[in-house]
Amino acid sequence: MRSPSLKTDIIHPAWLRLTHWLNAVAVVVLATSGWRIYNASPFFPFSLPSGLTLGGWLGGALQWHFAAMWLLLANGLLYLGINIATGRLRRQFFPLSPRAILHDLLAALKGKLAHADPRHYNMVQRAAYLFVMLDCIVLVMSGLVLWKSVQFPILRELLGGYDSARRVHFIAMVGLVGFVGIHLVMVALVPKTLIAMLRGR
Repeated sequence: MRSPSLKTDIIHPAWLRLTHWLNAVAVVVLATSGWRIYNASPFFPFSLPSGLTLGGWLGGALQWHFAAMWLLLANGLLYLGINIATGRLRRQFFPLSPRAILHDLLAALKGKLAHADPRHYNMVQRAAYLFVMLDCIVLVMSGLVLWKSVQFPILRELLGGYDSARRVHFIAMVGLVGFVGIHLVMVALVPKTLIAMLRGR
């Protein structure tokens, strides 16, 4: 018979782990298929290595991209909905202040940022996770303009037009990929965080 205290050992509940890994799949597919789409009509003076892209050709990349878009949107709404409904968003990500972020960032750069209790996020983690939430919202909004520009005229104009929306979408993607890269480095430095996201404790 399990001890009642085991419930308090849970670091990440099942819903959080599920949405985390679904989001990881969505981001990988979106980024790699998006790079293939970008390569079909680049607006910066460079293309991305085809070996890093998904889809094989423009039509295939678009199919992968749209499929992953719906996964990101549905999964993101589920994640935000549960966080808001349970009060976790307020507890885990606030309060937040520039001074506290700077303090923890400097500590992290010196290798002195503690990770004693993975249940609680430090200020850098709070800022990074809030950034990626907002970044995903920008990605979805700019993506809607690229997908259905005529159907979303107000959103298109708010983003400065179709061509501007393409650049906003690309820059938001760069921000997301940058976050993933830093996230993976931090996981490598503190491997117990990966175990907690796999097992829940």
